[in-house]
Amino acid sequence: MIARLRGIVDSIEDGKCVMDVSGVGYLVFCSSRTLGALPDGLTTLLIETQVREDAISLYGFFTSAEREWFRLLTTVQGVGAKVALGILSALSPDQLIGAIAGQDKGALTRAPGVGPKLAVRILTELQSKAGVMPGGGTEKISAPNLRGNGAEVLSALTNLGYKRMEAEAALAKAIEAHGADAAFDMLIRAGLKALAK
Repeated sequence: MIARLRGIVDSIEDGKCVMDVSGVGYLVFCSSRTLGALPDGLTTLLIETQVREDAISLYGFFTSAEREWFRLLTTVQGVGAKVALGILSALSPDQLIGAIAGQDKGALTRAPGVGPKLAVRILTELQSKAGVMPGGGTEKISAPNLRGNGAEVLSALTNLGYKRMEAEAALAKAIEAHGADAAFDMLIRAGLKALAK
């Protein structure tokens, strides 16, 4: 089994690249997030190898967090490798943790191949596992704090580029000051103010 490739990216196409490793070109399927992060020179990709009767497929990841999420997503019935890569193209590991913690079906349905039923299945099956997955740390806001607009505020802060743990801490301060049922705009302003300090 191939676990890692180190070489030069020879070409990039939609959803895949060819990596030249000592003169051998490996076709590697990747998320758009990984493809966008590939440098021009020598690079290393973490690989998940899938062997089937008719093919051996390589899936490449720039970070170990993305590879771990790929492995977890493909344990859900109805999520194959292609759909998992689509989800990882649409959502970063941090955003996935936020979407699952907040039970945000809409975030998942933005990914190609994920309809409402599959989104619900992913949210249900991965709810207990998301908090310990890489990308956002193991700390998470308790469920009562995510009632009202909490989940939307947390999602908005992580979408602005803040790390999940920072966003959670800022949201906790905002909720402490204004209450969990405060308006979205009030919580987002208080959260941004806490992050600015």
